[in-house]
Order: sequence, then C-alpha cells, then structure tokens
Amino acid sequence: MQMPTLVESLQETLSMSQVTTNITVRELHSKDESYHAPVTPEVVVYPYNAQDVSEIKQIAKQFSRPVYPFGLGSSLEGLVIPTEDGISIDFSEMNRIIEVKEQDLLVKVQPGVTRTQLNKELKKYGLFFSVDPGADATIGGMAATNASGTSSVRYGIMRDQVRDIEVVLADGSIIHTGNLAAKSSSGYNLNGLFIGSEGTLGSFTEITLEVHGIPEHIVAGRAVFPTIDNAVEAAVSTLHAGVPIARCELVDEPSVKKTNEFSDTDYPVQPTLFLEFHGNEAGLNQDLAFMKEIVKEQGCEEIEFEQDNAARNKLWEARHNLAYAYIHGAPGKKMMTTDVCVPISELAGAIRHARKVVDDSMFEGGIAGHVGDGNYHIILMFDRNSEEEIQAAAKLNEEVVKYALSVGGTCTGEHGVGLGKQKYQAEEHGESLFVMKKIKEAFDPENRLNPFKLVQFKE
Repeated sequence: MQMPTLVESLQETLSMSQVTTNITVRELHSKDESYHAPVTPEVVVYPYNAQDVSEIKQIAKQFSRPVYPFGLGSSLEGLVIPTEDGISIDFSEMNRIIEVKEQDLLVKVQPGVTRTQLNKELKKYGLFFSVDPGADATIGGMAATNASGTSSVRYGIMRDQVRDIEVVLADGSIIHTGNLAAKSSSGYNLNGLFIGSEGTLGSFTEITLEVHGIPEHIVAGRAVFPTIDNAVEAAVSTLHAGVPIARCELVDEPSVKKTNEFSDTDYPVQPTLFLEFHGNEAGLNQDLAFMKEIVKEQGCEEIEFEQDNAARNKLWEARHNLAYAYIHGAPGKKMMTTDVCVPISELAGAIRHARKVVDDSMFEGGIAGHVGDGNYHIILMFDRNSEEEIQAAAKLNEEVVKYALSVGGTCTGEHGVGLGKQKYQAEEHGESLFVMKKIKEAFDPENRLNPFKLVQFKE
C-alpha cells in the first residue's frame, strides 16, 4: 500500500479546505514586506486551534519538513520567508478574541487577531492595547518579534504586556508559559524566552495580554525645530525632565516632505517631533506648559497641540503612513528600513551619524523613529535589480548597525533578526550566543521550527 504524501497526510488530519498547494497562495507566503528574496513554501496550512497546530508539527516531524509561521506578512527582516521546502502555517483563521477579563485588565486572544481588531473590541470596555507598531500586525507576529512602536516610551514593549502564552513545541506538545497573576517569582521566565523568539522555539496559539484603561484626556502635537540636533535634544530633555509623555516620534525634513505629498498635509518641511500625552485634563495642562518651556530652550520654532479626536488621528495616520509614502514615491523600488536602538545618552550622536551615512550614500533617505526610547530608522528605496544599489544599501545598513553596537545598542530595536540581522548576533551577544544556541537545540533538536533564522546551532 502506497504511503500518503505530506499534503495528503495534512488533508486527512485537518481538512481539504485547510490545506492548499495553490501556487498563487504559496507565492503570497513566500515573502514579507522586506527586501529579502522570496522563497515559495511547499504547502500552506490554516489551523483553527492548538490541536491542529500540534498535528501539523507531528506530520512535519514524520516527513522531516520545516515549518514557518505566517501572520500578515508585514515583517521587515524576512522572518516568515521559507529557507527551504516546507510548511507555511498561516494563523489568519485563528483570529478569535477568546475572553476579555476587564476587572483584571487582561484579554486572551488567538494569534491571528490584529491590533485594530483587538482595540475595536476593547473599546467597548473602556480599554485599549498599548503596543502600536504602525502596521495592523497580528498579535502573534507582534509577540514573535517583541514588537514595540510609538507608545512604548510610556507603556513598554510587547514583552511587558504578555502574561501567558499557549505554545505548541516542535514535537507537538502544548505548554503554557505563565499565568494570570501580575507578578511571579516561580520558575524560569518562559514568557521572556518565547517573546521575540520569531517562531524558532514554538508556535503561539493563545496569548494573554495586559491592557490599559483609555486615558481620560489625550493631547497630540507637533514641535518644529531648525535642526535635527535640536529636535533630538528636545526629546532627550523631555525624558530627563520626567514629563510623562506617551509618544515621542522624530521625523526629519525629507520624511516630512514625503508625508505632505502622500497624506495631503502641509507641515513645515523641518525636523519635527510628533508628540502625545495621556492623563487627566488638569495634569496635562501642566505637562504641556512644561513641555513648551523645554522645547523653547532647544530652539523650537512652532508647537501646536490637538485635542480633537479627528485631528489627532490625522496626525498619527500621517506618521504611520510614512513608509507607504516612500514606497508610493518610488514605484518599482524596494524599501529598506534600518532598525537600531541605542541608549538615550547616545541618541543625538547616533542620529547625526545616521544623517551623515545617508548624505554620503547614493540614496535619498529619511530618518524617523521612536526617539523616546532610543529607537530610530533610516528609510530608503533601492532597485533590487541593481547590484550596485543592493550593495550600497547593505553597506549603509551595516554602518548604522556597527555604530549602534559600538555605543552599547542593539542591531534591532523592534523589527527582529530574521534573515537580515543574523550576521550581527555574535558581535552583539558574544559568549551569550552559545547559550542561545543551546536553548534552540533543546527546544528544536531537528531544527525544523523556522530554521536558519535568529539563532542557529546547525549551519
């Protein structure tokens, strides 16, 4: 009797509708938003629950195939791109908000739930989920990369919001990494281990998150400066002064120009801080007055605040659409976004270095980032068909990473390691990298979970 193939085994165990080899679907799962070359998976599967994922892992083991997690494909470092024939696990059908525990400020979701979907539901309870990476990413993908974004300066990054994860391991076993308590001194911190593991240790099937009450009062604003140094120093001074700022985003002149063209705004084409404050009205009035004094000392030429909800949304929509503004302005080209994070004390020098790197390159590039926590990006467009431009973009990226590492920073503040940042792991982590490889080997001895990403024990 002929043994069933990989695809037949998956169809028998799941259902015909959950398994596809359609070339169009497979090609959609061969790439993400990054500049890395696409690789088409052998088959795409759509699990409904943890048991489905467990059975997929067991079949993968039986046929010696790797598995690759896929959310919305919005990752920026090739995290979901296959490295060889295998199974792409698309979690879009696992998109239920399982339970809102409003009294505990917790919510339990499946990994395919998107940030926008979650906040729409939480609003009914007067709550919101704070991590805002810009893209409407899935919660599973955000947990896998330890995402952050515009609001992390106030509320923290993804790792700070996760209370418990249901994880399916390489052998198909299902575990929980935490509990519902606000703190614990019991056992190893498995939450911290799995958050940011990029699917290399297990697949997330349920995630319990901390959420927050919607602030009584929200004010957003823009502060315009004569130079990028002034803008950075104003951000650093604001943090040093203890102003409880919720968002602090830097956008340089080229990026403001792109924003105006794409979002139909008319902001002054100068270095700008996009700001937001949360709290009660009386307290915010004091914070805003203090903020005005701080930015004035740094040469601020214009500062405006918006309390109207529509005006605030327009401001942040313009900031979040910055990447798409660059893409729209360079049809046929691919975007590269650098992503490093440095100590706040090193931020001004790092931004100056980044600007010089761009000015010395062959590219027109912009600088933007979450300067409130030391994370910044260079956005540039390059021709993937030009070897000269590919090498120049890679050289620029490497210069920025090397500088960040030299001042005690990291090669990636929020986008993840994936394919693009592997080569910097030894320099950043030193002897600790060998410990990470041992962890990977312990959880995935056959190297089948998103192989050749993040940390490798088999070359």
